[in-house]
Amino acid sequence: MKKLAISTLAVLIACPAFAGNPRDGSSWQIWGLDPYVALRGGIASSNLNYKFLGHKETISDATLQGRAAMGLQMNKCYRTELEWSIYSKAKDTSSFGLANDIKVESKMQTLLMNAFMNIGSYSTVRPFLGVGAGVGFSDVKRSGATIESHTQNKAGFSATGIMGMTFDMDQFAVDVATRYTYVDVHSGMHNFGADVGIRFMF
Repeated sequence: MKKLAISTLAVLIACPAFAGNPRDGSSWQIWGLDPYVALRGGIASSNLNYKFLGHKETISDATLQGRAAMGLQMNKCYRTELEWSIYSKAKDTSSFGLANDIKVESKMQTLLMNAFMNIGSYSTVRPFLGVGAGVGFSDVKRSGATIESHTQNKAGFSATGIMGMTFDMDQFAVDVATRYTYVDVHSGMHNFGADVGIRFMF
């Protein structure tokens, strides 16, 4: 965790040195598109539908979330990006039939391709909507006094819906968003979260 924090801080410090002024146009482009990098963090509620011994229960917990993305701004209205997200461990205890006090722990990561559309023609504060699809990775462990510990890693389809506000500054933008993310693992992973991010345009 310490190495991740140091690396994130280094990126935050370095990005403004390379950022261009979006009002004057990017300092460089890819096929006429303006590139950017983004770092985001927030809190979420994780809900895993978990089946054991023929019984299905919802495992719920609050988690922290961190995201890093690389994207392209197409024009004032549209942008697309590749986003990697990591969530802290979620854990809860439930009963599955005659098996009581079963502890279930889950960790999740997602890799999504997102697309965003700004709403309206505002210059500084802009609402936006976004959708994304990709793959999610889960690591789920169950344990208890009366059962043998078991860990299972799964990957499955993932999708997200996002809505938020962008605050456009001179060399960067601040995004505040809420989102819902679904991962098709076990009997379904549902994640409801909110985050704040900073986006550096080049």
